[in-house]
Amino acid sequence: MKTAILSAFHPFRGGIAQFNGNLYLELGKRADVKAYNYSRQYPGFLFPGKTQYVSAGDDSFPIEAEAVLDTANPLNWPRAARKIRKWGPDLLLMRYVMPYFAPSLGSVARSLKGTCKVVAIADNIIPHERHIIDKPFTKYFLSGLDGCVTLCDAVAEDLRRWAPDLPSKVIFHPLYSHFGDKLPREKAERMLGLKPGMKNLLFFGLIREYKGLDILLKAFETLPDDYQLIIAGECYGPFDKYQEVIDASAAKERIHVFRHYIDDADVKNYFSAADLTVLPYRSATQSGVSSASYHFEVPMVVTAVGGLKETIGDTGTGLVAESVDADAVAGKILSYFSDPAVRESCIGNIRRERERLSWSRFSEELIKFADEL
Repeated sequence: MKTAILSAFHPFRGGIAQFNGNLYLELGKRADVKAYNYSRQYPGFLFPGKTQYVSAGDDSFPIEAEAVLDTANPLNWPRAARKIRKWGPDLLLMRYVMPYFAPSLGSVARSLKGTCKVVAIADNIIPHERHIIDKPFTKYFLSGLDGCVTLCDAVAEDLRRWAPDLPSKVIFHPLYSHFGDKLPREKAERMLGLKPGMKNLLFFGLIREYKGLDILLKAFETLPDDYQLIIAGECYGPFDKYQEVIDASAAKERIHVFRHYIDDADVKNYFSAADLTVLPYRSATQSGVSSASYHFEVPMVVTAVGGLKETIGDTGTGLVAESVDADAVAGKILSYFSDPAVRESCIGNIRRERERLSWSRFSEELIKFADEL
């Protein structure tokens, strides 16, 4: 099946581009695939981070992709659609992350629909941070599709509420495998300046309000003195409120902050030092952080929101705090370390999940779904 993928690719950075690179390489083993990139992903004033692009040290996928779609310029959208249509795909795949992309992607979908099958891979239907545009934009986008793949059951439920008649399928988020091998723990601790022999907790990824770093900081204050907290990721928005909590904490000497975007080449340093990844999210669908945690065989403590409970708790790859508060999160962290059998069980389950959540299997199920439309 001749397949076009329209989304973010190299030189854009982040989990979406990483996912698309993996998917492109896997689909390319069984089909004629062409990658179409954004010429502009976000206008600069809408992007909350320092840069949208990879740095020199980022081991990203340098996929050869044609930059065609300027999401902020409606005059560009018909031209982008014509370029894709000229190539003559049988299938157009688009990643849908948030309503901002709905007008541009929806326009392209409508232009291609009827000439090929148009399928979205939806990370979210409803964004974590709500806006007045969400409902009309999302409906516009979904109405231009032939089918939609979601990465967890929670997003599938949202999709059914918004587009009950749209053919859909859940195919769980495959695991990232491009971060390299796990380092010896002692080496990773030295590289990060950590005290050895401690219980190391990791909060990893972009820092946003819904991800609950403040909850984890409050939970960490209640833990014994043999715990260390590693915070690694760029903050989207002011970090001041978190820094105030850290500065006032009696445990501040055991909190290590790496407040910048973590290049792909450096991801292994943090997970290699960690005993446990903590995702104290206020809301969630699935998480790319959990995929990286699986790759390095680091169990997780998560909150019971969105798809985290089903992908972590139901598979036994971590523990689930049933309420989104510091006491519940701290309780699960203590439970994990209280019994070595819990760690052994979680790691055994992670290894089984690694076999199940391969890119090969994801691609096979994706193409099968598209074939049946």
